[in-house]
Amino acid sequence: MQRLTSLLPGIVAGVLALSPPALAQASRGHADGWNIGDPVTAGIDPGSLLRLDSAIAGNGFKNISSVLIARHGVLVWEKYYNGFADSSLHDTRSATKSITGMLIGLAVDRKFIPSEQTTVLSYFADRRPVQNPDPRKDQITVEDLLTMSSLMECDDDNSFSRGNEERMYLIEDYFKFFFDLPIKGFPAWAAKPAESPYGRSWSYCTAGVVVLGGVLERATGMKVDEFAREYLFGPLGISRVHWQMTPMGMPMTGGGLGLRARDFLKLAQLYLNNGTWNGRRIISERWIAKSVSPHASARDSVDYGYLWWLQRFGKEGHKAFAYYMAGNGGSKIAVFPDLDAVVVITGTMYGTIKGHQQSERIVSDFIVPSMKR
Repeated sequence: MQRLTSLLPGIVAGVLALSPPALAQASRGHADGWNIGDPVTAGIDPGSLLRLDSAIAGNGFKNISSVLIARHGVLVWEKYYNGFADSSLHDTRSATKSITGMLIGLAVDRKFIPSEQTTVLSYFADRRPVQNPDPRKDQITVEDLLTMSSLMECDDDNSFSRGNEERMYLIEDYFKFFFDLPIKGFPAWAAKPAESPYGRSWSYCTAGVVVLGGVLERATGMKVDEFAREYLFGPLGISRVHWQMTPMGMPMTGGGLGLRARDFLKLAQLYLNNGTWNGRRIISERWIAKSVSPHASARDSVDYGYLWWLQRFGKEGHKAFAYYMAGNGGSKIAVFPDLDAVVVITGTMYGTIKGHQQSERIVSDFIVPSMKR
């Protein structure tokens, strides 16, 4: 007993050295290219993160499956909840759209697609509109779909919209669904494109992003998953991938891609690094800059790039700009260029805006304030 008592100070010190608990989890590591560090060295207040961890564990935030933070290129916080682990694949729903934008950028970089100004219907001679033919449809560009600002009457936020994604899921041919939509009208109370910020009238349209998958396959001669594996996931060392499939047999580019949380974090770090991962150029700096620049006004204080959301997070006096992927369930994969940090929050609170509200609270109330400038 006396010997055990004499050893206790050393045991306690060893336990404290592993705090916060996320570091013990992260330190196991994987051969996946991440360097592992700690919040203090990265200039992050661990107390704020421990309070967040306690709130999630105590069900103050519901249905959270993971929280990861990397700063200065080092993974410093990694926690999993509600039965999820570092090996789990997370369905972040529409966060997939931002990855689709990456794939389009890779195709443009490699000249499979001449540019984002290329017209979409030039790839779909077999899907010429049967219903609601209109010459303006021939002018819709890849960039129009990347920025959710084509003239098609397609709005997932409006249950009355003919292009609402729930209507698309009822039929087999998603491409035909999109091209047969009518051109949207602009009633007196709605701003026309020329009257809108950045000259674009924005509406959230999953069907348009599905069509981008068709553009990718027809331009490259490769299936979406094959192209992604060769030009994006393979170079990043991402091997565990699950695509949902459309009734047409194409990987779903509008949502539902499953990846590990660490791999979502890699994609964010790739953009923070202006297109490089561990010194290797993956995607052009030009495409990164265009993707995360504002091209349309989405909502109050929220702009939209090439399938990326642009917003400021944090409390008054300590706000930080981020561009981020987002998906139903509350998932956010965010890049904070001024903080040199990337954040992954995954969640499964599907079908309600509360999931997004709580992930915004996590970022604004706990993560951004924890980072020293």
